[in-house]
Formats: sequence, structure tokens, C-alpha cells
Amino acid sequence: MALFATCLTDTLYPDTAKAVVRLLERLGCEVDFPLGQTCCGQMHYNTGYHDEAAPLARRYAEVFDGYDYVVAPSGSCVGMVREFHPGLCGTSPAVERTYELSEFIVDILGVTDVGAYFPHRVTYHPTCHSLRLLGVGDKPLRLLREVKGLQLVELPQAEQ
Repeated sequence: MALFATCLTDTLYPDTAKAVVRLLERLGCEVDFPLGQTCCGQMHYNTGYHDEAAPLARRYAEVFDGYDYVVAPSGSCVGMVREFHPGLCGTSPAVERTYELSEFIVDILGVTDVGAYFPHRVTYHPTCHSLRLLGVGDKPLRLLREVKGLQLVELPQAEQ
């Protein structure tokens, strides 16, 4: 499987990508990080630069072709890949095999308890893209409910 770190994670939050690799390896995955990966083109596409987003979509398809799974820690980037890349560069196996992290862990690996411990009070606010474009549903909450020591506080109207 391949990690699609996303440009924001790679540039601003590289420790997140490293944590995702550690987590997936602990769950038995062999994780590759293709060095040729770039932005998914979401920033371009969302601001009306569709022609400029198309080469990025083609690049994504080329870089991640051949992987059984592509996993990203970003619902918005996965939403861009799955919903808009086919219109920009056609369908590709890479697009069809791209998953948001929580859906990959729950749906593909069949895991809800990742062996985490976090003795703090937290809440979870679902992202718009994970809710509406991807239909991730309660998968992040299912994972959080299994974290030892965590006190999960439900967020009223979280889906608003």
C-alpha cells in the first residue's frame, strides 16, 4: 500500500504522515511513500483552475498506479481524488483504490481498536468532505471509542 501524505501534511504537518506510517505498520501493513507524489489539485480545482488541476490528477494516477491501496489522512484530498479526478483525467486504478485513513482501517483492515491510549477529554468534528463526498460516517468515532483512557464528548449538531 502507499501513503498519499497530501501537500499540506507533507509541508506543514510531516509528523502526521510519520504517525500514519507507524500506525499502519503496527497494524501489519507494508507502507510505501512514493517520492513522486504531489498535490491532488484540490486548491486549484476549488478556485476554478480546472485546467491546472488536470496535470496533477494525471500525476496522481501515474504515481499511485500499481498499488493495491492508497491511504491518505485527509478526507478532502480523498474526496478530490475519488470525485473529481475521473472528470479531469479519466478513471484509473489508483483513484478507485484511494481511501481516507479511518475508512481504510475500519473497512479494509477490519479494525476498530488500534491499541491507542490517550487519557484526555476530546470531541470530534467530522469534516464536510468526509461526511458528504466520502460517506465515511461514524468510522472515526468508532476508532475513537476504542482508545483507552479517552473521554469522548459528543459534539452537538456535529454534522452541521
